[in-house]
Amino acid sequence: MNIKPLLTGLALSSALLSTLPLWAQGLKTDSPSTAVDYIAAVVNSEPVTDSEVRARMARVLQQIKQQGNATPPATEIRKQVLERLISEKAQLQEAKENGIKIEDGAITQAEENVARQNRMTLTEFRERLRQEGLSTSQLRADLRDQLMMTRLREREVEPRVKITDWDIDNFLKEQQRQASVGPLELNLGQILVVVPESANAEEVTRLEAKAKQLVEKVKAGGDLEALAQQANTASDKVLGGVMGLRSSERYPELFVTSVRPLSVGGVAGPVRSGAGFHILKLIEKQDPNGLPETVTQSHARHILLRTSAKLSEADAINQLNDFRRRLNAQQTNFADLAKEFSQDGSAPAGGDLGWANPGQFVPEFEEAMNALAPNDISRPTVTRFGVHLIQLIERREAPLSERDRREIARYALKEKKTAELYTTYLQDLRDRAYVELRDAP
Repeated sequence: MNIKPLLTGLALSSALLSTLPLWAQGLKTDSPSTAVDYIAAVVNSEPVTDSEVRARMARVLQQIKQQGNATPPATEIRKQVLERLISEKAQLQEAKENGIKIEDGAITQAEENVARQNRMTLTEFRERLRQEGLSTSQLRADLRDQLMMTRLREREVEPRVKITDWDIDNFLKEQQRQASVGPLELNLGQILVVVPESANAEEVTRLEAKAKQLVEKVKAGGDLEALAQQANTASDKVLGGVMGLRSSERYPELFVTSVRPLSVGGVAGPVRSGAGFHILKLIEKQDPNGLPETVTQSHARHILLRTSAKLSEADAINQLNDFRRRLNAQQTNFADLAKEFSQDGSAPAGGDLGWANPGQFVPEFEEAMNALAPNDISRPTVTRFGVHLIQLIERREAPLSERDRREIARYALKEKKTAELYTTYLQDLRDRAYVELRDAP
């Protein structure tokens, strides 16, 4: 079972979607309004025009319509949209004052992500924009703004979030409490050693010993159905098989109680019921209220070039594109290039990053890695650390270790606290801004 990555990076958050052409959001566009434009608000001397408000309102209304939700009054939508635009304007001003800049390579990368989500190449995407009479330059400006606001959050908000071991302990205890009372989705394997109703005490003892032997064989990795067939005799009936993923409410309470403390792969038993002795193996467990039992891990390696006064982002991209061309032509070896050129602590190991859980890397890196098939090499990927060339080696489904669970808990708590702090930060930014609202002429 996959766990959701921390972020989807430039996989189009709702904020970013709101800046895109409606067709790129999977929405149908309406004809543009011919109303006379005017300044709807001034934010620290910068205007927010009525045309901006109306364009954003059109997108919001289309989204509401597509989702089949009831449409709020237009005055309420306009009020919320205008506040959102004021907030964005204040954030962009703050980002500029903090010296935040977005290089062209990062914008192109974001543009490629939008194209991929619309199942197009970048060339096809830009051609579609042209056919719709939309400006590529305006889209890139919108993407630049969104990236600036993302970097502002990364710089001003995320470093303030601190997660303690006490926080993680409490989070896991609460997850465990919810899991202990809430419904689970379980897939169980069972071997049943049938105990006849007429069995005497000696026969019951013998069948129990037989069931205990089966438990040890299952724990050693034996196949449930094969073991059940091998143990089956005319006098001692043994049944076995996988019962399939279903709600815990559809299993006997005895089964649920026995396997609830287990991790995936764990074995319980022998468990006595009126039918006999049960050996239960937990094959899969999904808890809607808790952490997953398994996680999809990625094993990747990379080459990192850090931009500087001597190496521009464009030059780094060109150099990595050349590496990629040579690698695809099998003219060189990824590990050798990483050892020689990567400006990262993983360089001595050939750029090997080891096995990683979702959310372990920054969003832009993770999205590029997740788009790869094993052995594929990404295009140069821009992050706040520099420019990367990424190769996915392999993926696997792995049980969550205790360390993994704590890291996932740390991530979930960080996301929650970051969202709360970001809301407070935006409100403070809004309060400090000079905002003048203007009526229509």
